[in-house]
Amino acid sequence: MKAFVTGATGFTGSHLVKALLKQGHTVTAFVRPSSPNLCRLEGCNVNLAYGNITDEDRVKAGMADADWVFHTAAFVELGLVDDAKMERANVEGTRAVLNAARAANVSKMVYCSTIGIYGDTQGRVVDETFQRTQKDFSSAYDRTKYIAQNAIDRAAAEGFPVVSVMPSGIFGADDPHFGPVIQNFLKGKLRVWAGGERVTGIVHVDDLAEAMILAAEKSAPGEHYILSAGDLTTREMFDILSQASGMPAPRELPEPLVRFIGNVLDVIGRVIHWNPPLSRERVHYVYDRCVRVDGSKARRVLGWNPRPVEQTLREIVAAAGS
Repeated sequence: MKAFVTGATGFTGSHLVKALLKQGHTVTAFVRPSSPNLCRLEGCNVNLAYGNITDEDRVKAGMADADWVFHTAAFVELGLVDDAKMERANVEGTRAVLNAARAANVSKMVYCSTIGIYGDTQGRVVDETFQRTQKDFSSAYDRTKYIAQNAIDRAAAEGFPVVSVMPSGIFGADDPHFGPVIQNFLKGKLRVWAGGERVTGIVHVDDLAEAMILAAEKSAPGEHYILSAGDLTTREMFDILSQASGMPAPRELPEPLVRFIGNVLDVIGRVIHWNPPLSRERVHYVYDRCVRVDGSKARRVLGWNPRPVEQTLREIVAAAGS
């Protein structure tokens, strides 16, 4: 098959490109002309198409002969972010890709969404049938991905063959989000942490890539698939990382202190236009919001078989030491 991948130079997209190539597919990677950092695609035999994700004509030209379209491009960030920039990437970008894919009459589009579209489930374990109950949004990311998902679902209802996957926390040795935290921990630089009871769903990036290809191959149009191998609290994650590495688990800071620091840094960040490592929004995600999901549908329908969460963490430690 000929596959077109947006976000191909990112974490998820690059692993997807490599998985597609390994299976013998032809891949066109859509790359931003403003930041053509291709290091994640080094050694990959791919065709390159350049353009901004909101430029529908450029997107359409890149996917002209594609059979499958995988839309992984997104602006992923919490805290003090540029809401308008995030709206352009996550909402306008998704609409542009969707419109181009419909015009190209592709046989299948797979959209990489997020479990965040379900909102705060308050610790309740939910599956793909869950209807969001949270009335507001916890972040600009939460809001923009929810709007984009609605656009995808409308297209599916109109008969377009698009499938959505909702990954939980995406982990891997080159993870740009939680990865630096793990690296600092393994170097002995992370002495304290916050929110030991915070629950995080985990899926290995390579298992996510596999599930997306399975969705293109096997899924009926319009389906949703939660992709999570399971979840752990932050304390449980650091216990596993500690056992695997021999490094002592970081000490947990008191919640009142973390909330105070978050409030102070939030004010400073707004004044100097800086996104601090701790802010009101990030504190909310640590202590107040809890999304838990059931990823069994993908196993049952697609035959997806992700590695256990403990194995994912141990592989990251092993990769750091190699």
